[in-house]
Amino acid sequence: MTEPVFRKLRCAVYTRKSSEDGLEQEFNSLHAQREACEAYIASQRSEGWVLVRDRYDDGGISGGTLERPGLKRLLEDIEDGLVDVVVVYKIDRLSRSLTDFARLVEVFDRNGVTFVSVTQAFNTTTSMGRLTLNILLSFAQFEREVTAERIRDKFAASRRKGMWMGGVPPCGYRVENRKLVVDEETAGHVRWIFARFLEIGSCTLLAREVAARGLRTARGNPIDKKYLYRLLGNRAYLGEAVHKGNSYPGEHEAIIDRETWDRVQAIQQESPRKRAGRTRADTPALLKGLLFGPDGAAFSPTHTRKGVKLYRYYVSQTVLKHGAGSCAVGRVPAGAIEAAVIDQLRAVLRQPEIIAGTWKAARAQDGAITEADARVALQQLDLLWGELFPAEQARIVALLVERVDIGMDGLDVRLRVDGIGSLTREMLAGAIAEAA
Repeated sequence: MTEPVFRKLRCAVYTRKSSEDGLEQEFNSLHAQREACEAYIASQRSEGWVLVRDRYDDGGISGGTLERPGLKRLLEDIEDGLVDVVVVYKIDRLSRSLTDFARLVEVFDRNGVTFVSVTQAFNTTTSMGRLTLNILLSFAQFEREVTAERIRDKFAASRRKGMWMGGVPPCGYRVENRKLVVDEETAGHVRWIFARFLEIGSCTLLAREVAARGLRTARGNPIDKKYLYRLLGNRAYLGEAVHKGNSYPGEHEAIIDRETWDRVQAIQQESPRKRAGRTRADTPALLKGLLFGPDGAAFSPTHTRKGVKLYRYYVSQTVLKHGAGSCAVGRVPAGAIEAAVIDQLRAVLRQPEIIAGTWKAARAQDGAITEADARVALQQLDLLWGELFPAEQARIVALLVERVDIGMDGLDVRLRVDGIGSLTREMLAGAIAEAA
């Protein structure tokens, strides 16, 4: 009588432990799991089971993810046809997620691999084994979700008590003994940002001033207006802890007082278009006191609105006193005339004779200034002009321009030679760069 011949089944043992505690010990949890699995494989030797000597271990990695080095190597060997049976100590050692386990079972089935748990006897090749597996995994998933709920509840309770629960501390604070503590240096920057926003009411302009001061985030990134909006709306600066939209008294000290906070929020609640329009209306007129018409009368800046749109003009005093038609050039658009003057001004500053004259005027005050210094300073102004604040642009125009005459045939711009020299000395001293 011939004995039945069994096909050899190559058995791979997979072990996992969620935390790293105890892994440094000579005999740890991974060793215990592997020992139990190897003993089970030995007991099935008569069925043709043989142990695969490659080790598939994942120490200190959660079962809630499939991104595990040992598991990836196991799946690669399964795809290569090197494994017939996967043996684990318990089902949750392979995965705690029902969805993830379903993906693993799909890989097993596609490659004809059987899954066996040493302490939970079933075989996935049978329908009963699959039913048992799904039931057990459902309880494992339930346990994981309950644990997550406990963590969330603990977090919410801690926030209600005003405790700091980790993460990147807000600008103006540092973490000591797991609590927020005011950092006076950066807290001063936060107070300045709130105070300056109350003055100008625009995060766009404020972002430029912040950049001019060289302020950056804790990670060294530039501060933009989106960052400023988040900072200005962060209730941590009131000494509060926020969780899911609700605020609670915090354990940390406030940086901003309630009155300042309320005023800032009132400004932010106003329509951005209205704030932008008001900002444009408050922008200094570049040619105020400098623009004159063909009859010698001065032009005054004014503006009007149509809906939310703002239109700026310069109007002749003759027209204001005697009505429309009393001056050949009664009113001109502010944007167009200012752009024309600036274009002429920038073109003039590039001319060699102007550079030479500027150098001579500046040298009278400071003999160390060279013609090359004057040329570089005027070129720097040309490059920086678009980055300057409107008030600074108006100051420079008043310093450089003596008078602008507008007629039917164009513009006549008169420069102040002494003003160009003064501006050159400012540029060499770095004053303009700081105001940009």
